[in-house]
Amino acid sequence: MNRFFGIVLFLLIFTLCGNGVWAINQQQDTSLPEEIHLEPQSTNLFKTNTPQTNSDNKNNIINPKEDVDLDEIEDELPENNNEVQSNLKPKSIAPEPHKELDGNLEAEYTFFSNFDLDKNNDNKIDEDTLIGKMISRDIIRTDVPSYLLREELTFRPQKGPISKIQYYGAFNGHISSNWNEDNYTSTSYNFNFLQIGAIGKLRNTKTDFKVLVNPRGVHGRSYMQNFIADAYLINSSIPHHKLVVGYSRNQVGKEGGSSSYILPFIMRSQISRNFGSTRALGVRLIGSYDLIDYNIAFNSSDRFFTTWFAGPEFTGWVDLKPLGKTDGRYGKLIVGGGLNAGHNHTNYTVGSLYLGYKYKKLWSSFEFAAADGYNGSYVVDKKATGFYGTVGYKIHPRLQIIGRYDQFDPNRDVSGDMRREYTAGINYFIKGQALRLILNYIFCQNQNTEDSHRFLIGTQILL
Repeated sequence: MNRFFGIVLFLLIFTLCGNGVWAINQQQDTSLPEEIHLEPQSTNLFKTNTPQTNSDNKNNIINPKEDVDLDEIEDELPENNNEVQSNLKPKSIAPEPHKELDGNLEAEYTFFSNFDLDKNNDNKIDEDTLIGKMISRDIIRTDVPSYLLREELTFRPQKGPISKIQYYGAFNGHISSNWNEDNYTSTSYNFNFLQIGAIGKLRNTKTDFKVLVNPRGVHGRSYMQNFIADAYLINSSIPHHKLVVGYSRNQVGKEGGSSSYILPFIMRSQISRNFGSTRALGVRLIGSYDLIDYNIAFNSSDRFFTTWFAGPEFTGWVDLKPLGKTDGRYGKLIVGGGLNAGHNHTNYTVGSLYLGYKYKKLWSSFEFAAADGYNGSYVVDKKATGFYGTVGYKIHPRLQIIGRYDQFDPNRDVSGDMRREYTAGINYFIKGQALRLILNYIFCQNQNTEDSHRFLIGTQILL
């Protein structure tokens, strides 16, 4: 049953996306529609004009209710918004019309003009080329995902059920060198994620959608079990609320429920790796006010579409914001907690407490979790406990230093198996989260195995 609804939902969204693309291709047979490119107002590289849309719009301007910022759709979900680190407001955007092409031949080969980087032979990369646009974009915000090709990959079909759609790609990988107290052990390259997705808005509704897939398989799961990462609808009809229906990230813990695109370290904390970082098929209600945020979900306890219906699951999370009405004068304080409970072959319960504070360039986060059985990437019936504390400081808008203490007891009924990790790191945000370099050093101290060291060099690219 669970797998059936997941497949139906994915096919529904895929069909809607197909209708939007079909509508564009239909118009290309007669007169090509304008492909509207978006550029932040903070850059003055291109002249911004008001584009024309359907003739039923009397003023020939885009309907502001339809021309939403698709990034903000995602940013408002708790997994994509690291609020304790946020100190910038989203920038407004102004649309820019794209010149219509004269024929099919020009349309087919115009893509290659993006690789002619110096058309005027001045030994500089032209700003109107694809690479030039990426270089000239100034992305500072790091608490939400940003995308290098956001404008180029955003389209507005003139007909069909979709009014706006943005495609994107994401990659994160790292080189890991490991050694113990005696000698060097290994060096390897690891793919953290390689994903392709689309977010969009359904025409004349308050409903948005997201589809995200993993084209690269992983060991231990079939290709299709790992293929779908996200497939859900978001409805914003209720003020201050969003209703999410489909297959989406599960808020098991604060960091465990966060998007991989905004993590401060290459690796999640141990409680997040074991208890959280999961997705589930179900219904979520997300509320957001000045002093409180909450996230309540009723899901299937299945993971990765492995069975028809493994059992019911409840996930709830509440964040209190005592300084929510002070306009950030005293910083940002978040006190949160949550519960994840359900049945998947066995009963499981995970409780979490969180404290986060940010003041100017300094931020910190602390989280404790205790489990009586848990349902992460796989089901475990042990009683486990863990805690982490992270402190970060931005010495420059593009340069951040971070440190974390992390401990995990995989079985409280057994002594001598505590695992501790001490991590120091540097983040260099070349273009916000869209282009980031990451350096991490980890000292692993385990009571039942030999201590070890890891040095990780990672890169992240969001297109």
